[in-house]
Amino acid sequence: MSDEPNTHEDAAAPPVPEQEQEPDLHRPEVHAALERYWKTNVLIMVGLLAVWAIVGLGCGVLFANSLNSIKIGGFPLGFWFAQQGSIIVFVFIILIYCILLNRLDQKHHEELDRLRKEGKA
Repeated sequence: MSDEPNTHEDAAAPPVPEQEQEPDLHRPEVHAALERYWKTNVLIMVGLLAVWAIVGLGCGVLFANSLNSIKIGGFPLGFWFAQQGSIIVFVFIILIYCILLNRLDQKHHEELDRLRKEGKA
């Protein structure tokens, strides 16, 4: 053991860059931005879940008899929606959700950065 002080423990933590600092959630401007973010997020989820329900339940079950008059690859369209269509639509809904949330996150981060620059975050 050496008599030198342990510089690792004595060293102060480096300051966090301004962009990485957490916003003050008690500030009204930040709280309003978070409310807008979550309200938009919930609207996106509800809209996409409604599309999934309409395609999965509506086209696969409720409207199957009407759709069965149309044939795709020799199979009735109602059968196609019940077997493959709702799964394919679900995958597309996941893709759409990812794209929309990436855009929403970017917009939200830009708004928080603007609030930081204005000294309101």
